[in-house]
Amino acid sequence: MKTKAFFRGMAALALAFMLMLAPMVAGAQCIMCKAQVEAAKAERDDYDVTGLNKGIVYMMTVPYLLMGAVGYFWYRRTHPKAPKA
Repeated sequence: MKTKAFFRGMAALALAFMLMLAPMVAGAQCIMCKAQVEAAKAERDDYDVTGLNKGIVYMMTVPYLLMGAVGYFWYRRTHPKAPKA
């Protein structure tokens, strides 16, 4: 019984770790942000866009985390644990 709980915990930890690394790989920009960056790059050659991309990805992840938390608690509330025999 303890080994099953251990493997579930390790799987959850591995999933959390992979999800934490996902925003580092993604490079997201909305249309308006992209247009603004291209205009700024035309003015200056050394314009750095890494901070903008990280900010966009950070703002994008918060709603998904909130939706995931609500879904998790909804699932836990509607599917009670089976009594142990």
